[in-house]
Amino acid sequence: MVLDGIVSSPLRKHHSLKKQWEDLGSCSTVVNRHRYLLTALALLAFLCTVYLYFAVTLGARHSSCYGLAGKDKAMCQLQHIQALSKGKLKFF
Repeated sequence: MVLDGIVSSPLRKHHSLKKQWEDLGSCSTVVNRHRYLLTALALLAFLCTVYLYFAVTLGARHSSCYGLAGKDKAMCQLQHIQALSKGKLKFF
């Protein structure tokens, strides 16, 4: 039938994948073919790292308990926990 030539069996697909893997070449060939994609991925990873660094370091400064120490800080945190348990949330 005509469809037999169009529809391929799993065995043919396996052979096709094996041939594609052989045609892929060495790692340097893959890197050269996908240099733009790899550069974009590296840039994205760097920007996410910078974002997370500043989110963690600067995020604590916006807390109303920032700069307090000892008993004062513990009391401030306790007030925040009590406010959360009542359903009231203070951002600043």
